[in-house]
Amino acid sequence: MEKYVDVVVFLVVGALVPVIGLIMAALIRPSNPTSLKRATYECGEVPFGEGMVRFNIRYYVFALVFVVFDVETVFLYPWAVQLRKLGMFALVEMFIFLLILIFGLVYAWRKRVLEWS
Repeated sequence: MEKYVDVVVFLVVGALVPVIGLIMAALIRPSNPTSLKRATYECGEVPFGEGMVRFNIRYYVFALVFVVFDVETVFLYPWAVQLRKLGMFALVEMFIFLLILIFGLVYAWRKRVLEWS
């Protein structure tokens, strides 16, 4: 049980610090709500039109493709740093990984996912 004392203290402090901060902020901050402050848009502009606008699905697909390739390329950095320790096996594995990424990019390109209009 002695091993877990540090973990429990860390969890308790980690839970108490934000709660104490929120309580202190509620006690210190001024509270003067008016109808203007409770309005949907506090910038002073009168809202017009619908709030829900339909977007083309291509924007979301383009963003998802970007995130996938961006996150996957993040894996290249630790591999490049440790390449000498990892040896030839890691080099071959990384080329397979990059080949899969290239096939995914070619697939997205052929499906015309990367076009805006």
